[in-house]
Amino acid sequence: MVVYKTPDFDFLQDFMVRYSDQTEFLQAVHEIATSLTPLFDCKAKGEFYQRAFLTLVEPERTIKFRVTWMDDHGKMQINRGWRVEFCSALGPYKGGLRFHPTVNESVLKFLGFEQIFKNALTGLPMGGGKGGSDFDPKGKSDAEVTRFCQSFMTELYRYIGPSTDVPAGDIGVGGREIGALYGQYKRITNTHGDAVLTGKSALFGGSPLRPEATGYGLVYIAEVAIKKQMKTNFHGKRCAISGSGNVAQYTAEKLLELAAKVITMSDSNGMLVFDEGMTKDDLKVIFKAKQEDRARLWSIESKVSGRYIPNVSPWSFPKVQFDFAFPCATQNEIHADAAKLLIKQGILGVFEGANMPTALEAQALLRNEPSIIYLPGKAANAGGVVVSGFEMSQNAEHLTWDQKSIDIKLKKVMTNIYEQMCEHKGDKGTLEEGANRAAFVKVATAMLELGW
Repeated sequence: MVVYKTPDFDFLQDFMVRYSDQTEFLQAVHEIATSLTPLFDCKAKGEFYQRAFLTLVEPERTIKFRVTWMDDHGKMQINRGWRVEFCSALGPYKGGLRFHPTVNESVLKFLGFEQIFKNALTGLPMGGGKGGSDFDPKGKSDAEVTRFCQSFMTELYRYIGPSTDVPAGDIGVGGREIGALYGQYKRITNTHGDAVLTGKSALFGGSPLRPEATGYGLVYIAEVAIKKQMKTNFHGKRCAISGSGNVAQYTAEKLLELAAKVITMSDSNGMLVFDEGMTKDDLKVIFKAKQEDRARLWSIESKVSGRYIPNVSPWSFPKVQFDFAFPCATQNEIHADAAKLLIKQGILGVFEGANMPTALEAQALLRNEPSIIYLPGKAANAGGVVVSGFEMSQNAEHLTWDQKSIDIKLKKVMTNIYEQMCEHKGDKGTLEEGANRAAFVKVATAMLELGW
């Protein structure tokens, strides 16, 4: 068990002890609190910011429920479901649903807490929340997934709504799951057209560009950063991507459009390495494997130009050289030793597509290298929730915007997020610190004006 201590933050010690068993959540709190030190130390408003932070780290409500469902053999199965409605100061709770065996309350509180800051940076009226279940969709039939989703929504539906809480997808929750969840919501409530879920099919209220949004937005903000700080672009640059899900796939697609060389993609079993860069045909094979066949990367080695290496990730394999890192898999995938390897190999930038993929010790190492551009996930991967916000607006208007206009709006928001980070980091701060400060001040001010 890890107990995170925050020297100089006496006001947080009771909180840290109270939740000492929730390590992922405390890691997120520790990281953000550290970056807010100048605000906590401010003579004029420091006490207010401390009280605001103590209020913010406690969710407004946490809902926990049982999910029972029937498998294909007629046996009743039991899973646990949660929805952490963290903060609604800026708008209705907004954040994804994750179905994965590692899901627990600590993981969802960490994700929901980060979501508050991410959503605040977008400038859209959205609060922060997160939910999910320890259900594992892998190895389940379509019928089993549908029955689970229907059971999950039968409990969740009473807590969500377009002005209350608007979930979306996350790991283990894609178009198939969102469709089943929305279908059950419609069946129970006899309503249609509500922005009660985002990431829906275009057939029933989904937004153009939503599947691509997180990956595209990640590349857009990275492109702005390297242009401003390095006076360069992605043309010919070697880019390593971890993961092979939605975010990783569309990060690769956009990088290829910008003439970058995509060197790796991975899953939990190993990684594909493309020494001379992935081709568009390679990416088509990966799209089919992951979106249609739900296959592992090892199974498509003979169909792509790359080679498969088992039991490694791009961040732990020294024989692969690249300029920029795009961790798009899961939390804490870049640990301290991996960060040391990246620094030794001369990495130029780390752009987080996943939520908190860089462990605290690794973050500290990257911060100490001013030549490395480090964009945290709460800013870099905000593209998905940006277009989710656009989907809510389209549903409210009963209109569908065209993809080109959504893409232009997405680029504009991602550029604005980068500018907020630069504005709030100060003379000696990092972009990560700038992101946390910009978002926190916005939420804390809203809480004050609401009388909270």
